[in-house]
Amino acid sequence: MEPQQMRIDDHYTGVLTPGADPQRRTLADATITKISVGPMDNNAYLVVDAGTGEALLIDAANEADRLTSLLATAAPHLGSIVTTHQHPDHWLALAEVAAATAAPTIAHPLDAPALPVVPARTVTDGDLVEVGRLALEVIHLSGHTEGSIALALTDPASGQVHLFTGDSLFPGGVGKTADAQKFDSLYRDVITKLFERFPDDTVVYPGHGRDTTLGAERPFLAEWQERGW
Repeated sequence: MEPQQMRIDDHYTGVLTPGADPQRRTLADATITKISVGPMDNNAYLVVDAGTGEALLIDAANEADRLTSLLATAAPHLGSIVTTHQHPDHWLALAEVAAATAAPTIAHPLDAPALPVVPARTVTDGDLVEVGRLALEVIHLSGHTEGSIALALTDPASGQVHLFTGDSLFPGGVGKTADAQKFDSLYRDVITKLFERFPDDTVVYPGHGRDTTLGAERPFLAEWQERGW
């Protein structure tokens, strides 16, 4: 059975509710579509290169039928699927979507053994995931899981950076960690690899909930460190 076409809202706010229409943001050379799936309000993101139509799916988290409908509507040429980390709520639809699309899967080697699909490619700090003429940089952020990654897309036209952070950075703090040592690792990585590198207008697309910017979160970094979460 062919996936049904899906309605996409082109008035992007970054605020979604489970089951709502996905929202699409249009850049000069790409589109970013955000969809909330599953009971944990997981975000999946579709990045499409405007020039070639090739697409990247970030976190095939849940509701494979909705994800394949989104792909059929907005991205018939899926080049790859990236999983940001090993927690099951971020890959429950991975096997089904990968099988339906024959798209190769990508993850960090430290988290790859826990995934239901053996990645066709493993990536770490500084590697690039290419989507048509676009290239997203892989940033390893250890702490939420050992092999968590973020992806950084720099808009070639404006220079603005779009960060897909999985569960490593949210509005209001870093992701959940199991102990003080893992918190220190994640906080250090988020500070040095994200906040010290990218400007305030960098958009953060987290694994759950609404978007934010580095500038909106920067005033609270010392508070996060003091509270330890």
